[in-house]
Amino acid sequence: MLTDGREKLSKSEKTHRALLRVGQSINQSIERFAAVGEAIGDDNPEIKIDMVDACKESRTAACIFEQLCDLTADSGAYNSRCYSDQRGLFRGARNLLSSVTRVLLIADSVVVNQLLGPKDRISISLNRLENVANFTEFVKAYSQFGYEMVELAHLISDRSNNLKDERRRAEMGSARRFLERSTILLLTSSKACLRHPDCESVKDNRDTVFNEIRRAIDYIHNIVKDGVLPTLIHNSFDSSGHSRRSHFRFHVSRYSSSHSSPLSPSSGPVDNINPLPTTFNAIKRFEELVEMSRVTMCKGVYRERLLCAFDYFVELTQHFTDSAYTRHDNREKILLLCDKIKIELNQLMRLGVILDEAGSTNPTEDLEESIMQTIKAVNDVKFQLRRTALDQADELFKLTDELSFINQLRNHSLSGDTERLHDYFKLYTELCDHLNEVCRLLHNVSTSETLLIYSKATENHINIFSAQILNACLTLSAHPNSRIAKDNLEVFLDFWISLYSDVHQYSKDIRDLANGFGSMNHYDSGMANKGKSSSNNQLPPTTTATVATTITAATPASAAAATTTTTAAAASNNELGSMTAATAEKWTAPEDNDVVRRAKAMVQMAISMYQFTHGEGELKTTQDLFTQAEFIAEEANKFYKLVRHFTYQVPSGLAKTDLLDQLDKVPTFVQQLQFTVKQPTVGKAATFTKVDNVIKEAKNLMIYVCLSVNSALGCASKYNLDMGAARTRSRTLSPSGRYGEDDGGYEGLSSGMGSKGGTASSDPNI
Repeated sequence: MLTDGREKLSKSEKTHRALLRVGQSINQSIERFAAVGEAIGDDNPEIKIDMVDACKESRTAACIFEQLCDLTADSGAYNSRCYSDQRGLFRGARNLLSSVTRVLLIADSVVVNQLLGPKDRISISLNRLENVANFTEFVKAYSQFGYEMVELAHLISDRSNNLKDERRRAEMGSARRFLERSTILLLTSSKACLRHPDCESVKDNRDTVFNEIRRAIDYIHNIVKDGVLPTLIHNSFDSSGHSRRSHFRFHVSRYSSSHSSPLSPSSGPVDNINPLPTTFNAIKRFEELVEMSRVTMCKGVYRERLLCAFDYFVELTQHFTDSAYTRHDNREKILLLCDKIKIELNQLMRLGVILDEAGSTNPTEDLEESIMQTIKAVNDVKFQLRRTALDQADELFKLTDELSFINQLRNHSLSGDTERLHDYFKLYTELCDHLNEVCRLLHNVSTSETLLIYSKATENHINIFSAQILNACLTLSAHPNSRIAKDNLEVFLDFWISLYSDVHQYSKDIRDLANGFGSMNHYDSGMANKGKSSSNNQLPPTTTATVATTITAATPASAAAATTTTTAAAASNNELGSMTAATAEKWTAPEDNDVVRRAKAMVQMAISMYQFTHGEGELKTTQDLFTQAEFIAEEANKFYKLVRHFTYQVPSGLAKTDLLDQLDKVPTFVQQLQFTVKQPTVGKAATFTKVDNVIKEAKNLMIYVCLSVNSALGCASKYNLDMGAARTRSRTLSPSGRYGEDDGGYEGLSSGMGSKGGTASSDPNI
């Protein structure tokens, strides 16, 4: 039969031609693939021999596969016999796949070696940094350490982008985030240890930071190699009782927690892909077994598996029922719902026994109904567990003023009153226990692998570093006039606030995921984002690590100072964004409350400055950042005037005294911020230092703005005052009558801010 003048091709001939084209295409692709592999081998002599052998093997396998696909006889005539034995073709395909995989593994080892090289160099730098004897050696060692950390940060960022597995990417991200935050801890604790070598508490600070940095680096090394880390040898003692310290031996603080770090090898090999032992994962496993009952009919061994899975997840719910911070009604609901699941499970297994005795192999309507009822009861438990965790989180964040708490801890340390400081340690320990408990519950109700990894890391860091904040306080209490000890306490407090903000973010993410519109993309932001180049001393919105690389390469003599500025800016930036956002969410006031409105506007400005340092937001250049800082200063002037007039309504007492003490510090920080912004700079290094100083001054200003708002809201609630009247009062009762509605200037004491000293006048009612 003819179609379009040509005879139709038989099915076997079409198959032959298709196989022939496949074989030829694969052979050509492998040829190009092998050429790329050989080019990689030429650039990396250490793998060249293995790469050449692997490429040769892949070419040979491709040629054999093409020959197997070619069913044409030597004469060129088409052989119509059916190719019945396809085992040779399958063996050729497997051989080809194996050879290609070998080339890929050798090429991937180049990336692994690129990460392992900086890791080994950082380990050497850490050893050198730990054993320095004076500040000169410290500056040299720390500058080298900072340069290598920047290099590692870029490599980690590139590697994270190539990881497809969510869990691996989250593990890499959590370790990377800790390294970013811990660099400033390493700087200040090492400086304090050099300044006060006989102080045991500061030694505990430094040794703990070294310990955790090494664990994080080894953890990243392990993720890259997908292997099992060698066990770290902890601190041991000789016969005389002295500590023997080496690269893998660490000082153990008397305040240290018994919990192991998630970045520690003791947490288990990272190549274990089993689900993490959380309550929700245990419930998920139980749900799967219940769903499988449609197939297994709850027979024999499957009944035992169901019972074991049920007992396991009920055991994990004790995290919620045994918590001292769980409300009694939530605890009762969890227990009742678990009992309900037990009843439904017994009914399901009873039906399984009946079907087993009857020899039935098909599920009945009663079995289907029992499965649905069991799943419904499980969903009710999940909802209640999530609600319990979020209720605890809401209670913690609404009732706790972390900024005021940290401020009190700082003041007691500066006072040198050891007795009062230890009394306050008890309150601090209770807060840390509550925060740790909330983080543990959020970890157990997380449904995202990313949240599971990050929340577990945060939980362990709270356990470890909460004790180190006490050490930093004791150091400052013993040396109240030491600037280095004060800086050390500041960065540890900043780190604790970042952990507090992380837990707050986890609660928001879990609530968003439960509502169906959550996203984990913000956890994938790298440590070393690349920015755009700029000129005229306007640095691009790049990360501090990238700027430090430029400064270090250009001026080796100032490398240590640049790295120091880099790490300090990173800590200030993180707190400036997370602290203000978390605090502003607690401010609930009517729309006509101009005090809260202006404070929230300042918070948004501070967040935009924080985003600038991460290459995000509307600010594009350093000049934009400086302009934003000027706007914050102007808003702070207006904010000060409004709150100052509000204090005239507050009756005399302790609450009013605290409010004025906090408010009177605002003018000082406004002037410092304005002075810093107006300082002239020449060159990138000087501009970067100015950026760092502006960020610090803005952070200090926002701390007291937030404290003033909290105190003002507390006074308004306590004395039932109308803060909305503060704006009208500021227009009608101004002592000088020189201020318009939006006037933000302060001229003389009559405006509430001194033009020289920056100290406000006191209220005569006090």
